[in-house]
Amino acid sequence: MSDKPSNFLATIIEDDLAKGKHDKIVTRFPPEPNGYLHIGHAKSICVNFGLAQQFGGVCNLRFDDTNPEKEEQEYIDSIKADIHWLGFEWNETEKYTSNYFDTLYDYAVHLIKNGDAYVCDLSGDQAREYRGTLTEPGRNSPYRDRTVEENLALFEQMRNGELDEGSCALRAKIDMAAPNMNLRDPILYRIRKKAHHQTGNKWCIYPSYDFAHGQSDALEGVTHSICTLEFEDHRPLYDWFISKLPVPAVPRQYEFARLNVNYTITSKRKLKRLVDDGVVDGWDDPRMPTISGMRRRGVTPASLRHFSDMVGTSRAGGVVDLGMLDFAIREDLNDNAPRAMAVLDPLKVVFTNLPEGHREVFTAPGHPNREDLGERELPFTREIYIDRSDFNEDSSLSRKKFKRLVTGEWVRLRNAYIIQADEVIKNDAGEITEIRAKVVEGTVGADAPEGVRPRGVIHWVSASEGVPATVRLYDRLFDTETPDRGGDDFMQHLNPESLKVLTGCVVEPSLAKGAAEQSYQFEREGYFVIDRYESKPDALVFNRTIGLKEVWERKV
Repeated sequence: MSDKPSNFLATIIEDDLAKGKHDKIVTRFPPEPNGYLHIGHAKSICVNFGLAQQFGGVCNLRFDDTNPEKEEQEYIDSIKADIHWLGFEWNETEKYTSNYFDTLYDYAVHLIKNGDAYVCDLSGDQAREYRGTLTEPGRNSPYRDRTVEENLALFEQMRNGELDEGSCALRAKIDMAAPNMNLRDPILYRIRKKAHHQTGNKWCIYPSYDFAHGQSDALEGVTHSICTLEFEDHRPLYDWFISKLPVPAVPRQYEFARLNVNYTITSKRKLKRLVDDGVVDGWDDPRMPTISGMRRRGVTPASLRHFSDMVGTSRAGGVVDLGMLDFAIREDLNDNAPRAMAVLDPLKVVFTNLPEGHREVFTAPGHPNREDLGERELPFTREIYIDRSDFNEDSSLSRKKFKRLVTGEWVRLRNAYIIQADEVIKNDAGEITEIRAKVVEGTVGADAPEGVRPRGVIHWVSASEGVPATVRLYDRLFDTETPDRGGDDFMQHLNPESLKVLTGCVVEPSLAKGAAEQSYQFEREGYFVIDRYESKPDALVFNRTIGLKEVWERKV
C-alpha cells in the first residue's frame, strides 16, 4: 500500500478491506462526453485513480453517454488523452453506459412488472408543477395508477419510436411526498429520437443519469462509487434502485467536496460559451481551466497531482486560492525545467573592441542542480541582444534602484563577459536602436578586475545565432475572484490583458532542438513551454506557463 497522505475515503476503504468486505477495490471515473475536462475533473481523476492505485485495485473509465444530443467523439478522445497525460491507466478498455442499454431496458421492464415504474404523460411544465417544492409535497401524477400491462405496452411503444418526443416518460414510483425531491417519482427514460455516437439508431429512448449510474456501477463490480457532494441527495435514489433490481453486485456511493478555485469557472456550459463566442481559441486555449488548456500552457501532470494532494480530500467545501496551484507548478518546474536565455524585447549591443566575425562558445549547465540535464552551448558574437528593459542611459540612477546596464558603467552577462556601455545610437524618432559597448577581457568565469564594479547580471542572446521566436504571455482569464457569483454575467469580468503576443523575440539556439511541450525556465523571465501545435524549429512559439514569482494584483 502506498504511503500517500490518507483521507476519509482511504480510511473507509482500508476498513472495508480489513473486514473482508471486498477482496479488491474497484473505483470508476464516469465523465459525460459533452465537453473537455477541467481542473475539477483533474481532482476527481486523482481521487478515483489514486485510491485504486493506493490499495492495489483498479479504476474503470466509463463514459456516461446517455444524452446523444450533446456528446461527440472529439470529447471522448480528449478525455482519454487527458487521463493518460495525468499519468493514469484505466482498467481494461474504456467502458460506456451505452454498453448496458439492453440490460438497463430489461431493468426498467423489471420495475414496471413489480409496480415500481409507470409511463407518465405529463408535460415537462406539468411535471414540475406536480413535483411540489422544498416546503410543499408533490402530487401524484394522474397516470401513476396505470396497470402493469398498460405501462409495459406504452414503454414498448416508446422504444419502438411510436410516440413523440416529450409526449411521455417512464418514471419510478417512489413517494411524491418525500422530503428528498430526488425521490419524487424521478424520470427513468425519455424519448430522444437522436442517433447515438456508439449505438447509432438502435435506440430512441435513453436512460437518465440517476437510473443508469448505479446500475452501471453494479454491472462493473464497482465497490466504491466516489462522486462530489452535489450528488449526496441522490444517494437514497441510488440505493433504492440497487435494492429493487437484480443487480450482480451492491456498490456504495461516497461523496467528497468538489474543487472550487477562485478566478475560475468550471461550468461546461459557460466554458463552451467562451469557445463558441471566440473569447478563447478553443477548449485547449492556455487560459482555459481545462486539462488540455493547462497542458498547452505548460502545467505539468506532476504539479496537478501534487496540487490535488495539497488541496486534500474531505467533505468540507470551500474555495481554493489559485496561488496554491501556482505554487505547485513553480515547485515542479523549478526542479525539472532546463534553463535557457531568451530576450523578449531585443536591443542590439555591438562590441567595438571585438573584430568583425568574432565568435566564441561558452558553456552553461542545463540546470544548476541537475547534472543529468547536461550542458548547453552559448555562442558569443560581436553583436548580441539584451532586453530593452535591462538598459537605461540615465547614469544618475542609483545602483540600488537599477541593477542593470547604464551608460558608462558595467554589467555582467550571464555565463560570459563583464561589459561596459559606451555610446547610445538613436533613430530620428529618438528611440534607442543600438548600444556601443566593450567587453572587459579576462572576465569570463572570473572576478571583476580592480576598479570595475558591475551593477548586476543580465541575460543575452547572440544576434547572429539566436533563433527568432513568438512568445505568448498568458495571464488569468478573469479579473475577479468570483466571476459568476450571484448570477453575474461572467463575460463582464474578462481580463483584457489575459494574452499579450510578443513577436521579434530571440532565444538561444539550443532551443531550436527542443521538442513540443518541452518546458524551460527563461532566466529572469519565468517558465515557458514550446507550443505543442504551432511551434516549428525555424519559427518557435512559446507559451508562458507562469512567472518566477507572483505578480498578480487583485483589482478592486
